[in-house]
Amino acid sequence: METNRIFERKIYKEMLLWKQNRGGKTALLVKGARRVGKSTIVELFAKNEYKSYILIDFAKVGSKIISLFDDMSNLDNFFFNLQFEFGVNLEKRNSVIVFDEVQRCPRARQAIKYLVADGRYDYIETGSLISIRKNVKDIVIPSEEVHINMYPLDYEEFRWALGDKATVPLLKEMFEKKIGLGDAANRKLSKDLRLYMLVGGMPQAVNEYLDSNSLLKVDEIKRQIIELYLQDFNKIDPSGRASRLFRSIPAQLSKNSSRFYPGKVVKGIKNEDALELVNELEESMTVNVARHTNDPNVGMALTEEVGKFKLYLADTGLFITLAFWDKDTMDNVVYQKLLTDKLPVNLGYVYENVVAQMLRSAGNRLFYYTFPDGSKHYYEVDFLLSRGQKLCPVEVKSSGYGKHGSLDAFCEKFSARVSNRYLVYTKDLRKDGQTLMVPVYMSMFL
Repeated sequence: METNRIFERKIYKEMLLWKQNRGGKTALLVKGARRVGKSTIVELFAKNEYKSYILIDFAKVGSKIISLFDDMSNLDNFFFNLQFEFGVNLEKRNSVIVFDEVQRCPRARQAIKYLVADGRYDYIETGSLISIRKNVKDIVIPSEEVHINMYPLDYEEFRWALGDKATVPLLKEMFEKKIGLGDAANRKLSKDLRLYMLVGGMPQAVNEYLDSNSLLKVDEIKRQIIELYLQDFNKIDPSGRASRLFRSIPAQLSKNSSRFYPGKVVKGIKNEDALELVNELEESMTVNVARHTNDPNVGMALTEEVGKFKLYLADTGLFITLAFWDKDTMDNVVYQKLLTDKLPVNLGYVYENVVAQMLRSAGNRLFYYTFPDGSKHYYEVDFLLSRGQKLCPVEVKSSGYGKHGSLDAFCEKFSARVSNRYLVYTKDLRKDGQTLMVPVYMSMFL
């Protein structure tokens, strides 16, 4: 029997801070990919934190509700009609109006300016695939919006969903003290992380896993979500190029290339067209983009190289399903071998994707750096994190192999700019000279 669970999410506390600190002076826009749980958490927040609420789902409401936004000159009339249509009494400063999937009704988003100025109620918007150029080109973007991003369940939220609130705080304590856990504990924790990588953080997929304990059924849910994304991409780009770029992400990462090459996926595509499509994918929040910096230093956004980037899926569970997209369903044997780390495939690109997901969920923008090693090859630092006035370079390995030539070369080249240096791999936490060797499940603490 299917259970519709509502998972505990960290974004709830961010929403509380907005309510407490802003006092109705701004609206809140919750952005995230489709099926990431925005509507669920926003409605839960509205139920818990207000006396009453109205939720307008612009994917479902009829033209009568939409037409209310045609004329905002008489707000008394607007609120009367809204309460009448939904059968809800709104209380001044004790009620919230939710605009769900607000990108479907640009006039409603434009109305935020006047509604916030009126001050009677709070306003929360949710949006998926929000394209600034396509969905709001004919309206005035309200400056009275605070934006927060919602991602798939991060690893700690996934552990919460499984009823485990102890593991991640303990891991954080061990990371801060730089203490290893021992080989046996590391094997168990690594298997736990691989389960997260397989199921992913999409609420529907997690819910299915808890219901059925079947990774095959979870894979079916993930395929439905991917199909939904591909349909969305074909709406914003009917040529199909955006969906082809999206589908190619696992293949391009598996080649261990220093960049994503749109021209290898869509023959003859112009560079400016490729960048436009990548921007669309990034705005959809279905992908994470790592930008190449030409001068690794604090303020890397100022030195990023336009056109040189890597793409990761925002959810590693979807990434694994997309990597095996050539089959109608993913064989359960494949899942079990992935779970036990026995699949005879170089899975470095999967670990790189989950580290990218963990770092992005923790609030980091993603940057990387490559430079020649003196021969025909290149050193590559997978991720660069800005910490204060210094950088923390991160190299990711798919095994317990502890060699870190790229890190060493980078730290020698930019010694004055580096604070901590990390090798993320599959073995226990330990120090190797100045490099901290960190198990993948501790990536969120870097």
